[in-house]
Amino acid sequence: MAKRRGKAISFDAMVKFFMQHYDIPTKKDFEKLAAKMDQLEKLIKATKTSGRRSRVSNGRVGGRGTARSKSGAAAYDKVLEVIKGFKRGAGFADIQAGTGFDEKKIRNIIFRLNKIGKIRRKSRGLYIAK
Repeated sequence: MAKRRGKAISFDAMVKFFMQHYDIPTKKDFEKLAAKMDQLEKLIKATKTSGRRSRVSNGRVGGRGTARSKSGAAAYDKVLEVIKGFKRGAGFADIQAGTGFDEKKIRNIIFRLNKIGKIRRKSRGLYIAK
């Protein structure tokens, strides 16, 4: 008895399979994307103010978008001044008492100051200004 072959696969079905399997975008996908971009461009033009730049809020209060360069530099300077005030090394509690900053902010500032070489770690929890 002769071996019977299965159903023949068409070229179109094979191409469709590969496009779905490898997430290859189709013409319809590009058209949807272009329509969405047009919609966003219209929205941007509609919200634009005359002559002034406006900022789109991301819903957060404070954070990275606010005057970081001034407050960030002041915070670094304040922590560095507190550390300079202790000759044998400032502890974490001393820095926190001197600045009034929360724990996470102090940890981040100490990490940055150590990374740029403004302070060094004498031992765990003790920091000395260079």
